[in-house]
Amino acid sequence: MAITATGTQINRSNIQLPNEVSAEILQKTQEASIVMQLARQIPLPGNGVQIPVIASDPTAEWVTETGTKPVSTPTLDKKIMQAHKLAVIVPFSNEFRRDVPALYNALIARLPGVLAEKFDNTVIFGPASGTLANFDNFSAVTGYALDAANKTVYDGLVAADGGIATAGGIMNGIALAPQGKSALLGAVDGEGRPLFNTVFESGISRVLGAPVHISKAAYKAGTSGSGATPDVVGIAGDWTHAMYGTVEGVQVRYSADATLTSGNTTINLFQQNMFAVRAEIEIGFVAETAYFNKLTRTHSA
Repeated sequence: MAITATGTQINRSNIQLPNEVSAEILQKTQEASIVMQLARQIPLPGNGVQIPVIASDPTAEWVTETGTKPVSTPTLDKKIMQAHKLAVIVPFSNEFRRDVPALYNALIARLPGVLAEKFDNTVIFGPASGTLANFDNFSAVTGYALDAANKTVYDGLVAADGGIATAGGIMNGIALAPQGKSALLGAVDGEGRPLFNTVFESGISRVLGAPVHISKAAYKAGTSGSGATPDVVGIAGDWTHAMYGTVEGVQVRYSADATLTSGNTTINLFQQNMFAVRAEIEIGFVAETAYFNKLTRTHSA
C-alpha cells in the first residue's frame, strides 16, 4: 500500500507532484530569489519568446496656431528570452527518511532556496562556466565603491544612482548583501550620527528612496594582491528593465528506481534501498543592463 501525505503519494517511483504543490514550491522559490522579487515576471513558452523593447520615445514639439505638426517615431528593438533548465537531484536512504523525518523534511523544504540562490548568482555574476544564450547578467555592469578614497558610503550610493539616471532610468530597487548592509549601517554624518538608521527585521528599508532587499546571493568576494578586485556587495538598478519567466514553474519528482551518477560514483536506488528527489525549473532572464550598477567594497584578505 502506498504511503500518502496530504493525499500525495511519496513512496512510488517517478511520481510528479500535483499542480497546486508545484505552484507552492514556485512561490517559495520566488520568495527566496531576490531577482524574482525585483524583476517583472512574464509568460515564457518552452521555445522562448521575443520581447519588443522601446529604445526611445517619439518627441513632441510646440507649434503655432496654424503651424505644421511635427512627425516623430519611436525607436524599437527586441530581446529574446530563452528557457534554460536549472536542476538538482538529492538522494536519500529509506532509513534516513524513516529515522530523521524532521531533518529530511527540512532538507526538502530548502530545495526552492537552492534553485533561487543559483538563479540569483547567475543573474548577478554570470554563469560559473560557459555562457547561457539569451540569458542576460550583470557581471559587466559598472561598479561604484562604497569606500572609495575621499568618498563616503553615501557618495558611492549617490554616484550609483546618478549612473542609472544618466542611462535614463530611475533607481527603484537594491539587492544588498549582508556585507553591504553592514557598510550602510556603519555610515555616519559629521556628528557621528547614523545616516541609515531605519532598520527592519529584513534589513534597511529604503536607500535614496529605493527599497532594499537583503540577500546573501548579492555578495561575491574579491581578490587581493596583484590585479586585486573589490568585493561585490549589491546591485542597484531600474528593475522595470529586467524580466524573468518560467515555463512550468518548479517541477519536483521522486524516484526509487533510477540509477544516478555523481562524478565516478554510481547509485542504484532500488538496489541500495534509496530514493531521490529531483527539483528543476526552466527559466529565462533578460535585462537592459545599462540601467544597473554594482555596489562594491575594497576586498580585505
